[in-house]
Amino acid sequence: MPVKQGDLGLLRHPVAQELLASKIPARLAYVATDGTPRVIPIWFHWNGTAFVLGTPPKAPKVKALAKNPRVSLTIDDNVFPNKVLLVRGAARLESLNGVFPEYALAAERYFGPDQGKAWVAQLGQMVPSMVRITITPDWVGLLDFQTRFPSALPL
Repeated sequence: MPVKQGDLGLLRHPVAQELLASKIPARLAYVATDGTPRVIPIWFHWNGTAFVLGTPPKAPKVKALAKNPRVSLTIDDNVFPNKVLLVRGAARLESLNGVFPEYALAAERYFGPDQGKAWVAQLGQMVPSMVRITITPDWVGLLDFQTRFPSALPL
């Protein structure tokens, strides 16, 4: 029996695993402090149970997430047939000194080992602290447009 949309078991599906290991930025959706929606591209590190994101402490999303931690996150490719991982959850914020390890791992995944380490060193000179944003999924959806389609399609 196929795993239904919403089930966290979808994170173990091969398509989800491919997207989680990719260099595709996540799109983080949240509600800004003025009540309007926002969607931003952002690096992520998947630790097997949660998404870990990093940001400078003065980023607008920090205040917004402190006020309303409910978020959606999407990772999708641009190759037909498209693959899309959809996640809902709550963001937990933690202020830390320096660049934290999960951010460094994300930098190395996106840039490669050498450039990733160079970026982390440069960022460490620019920002003395960061905010770690941890999103633990409580709902997961997956589309591959071959075996898993949007619910609006009468298949």
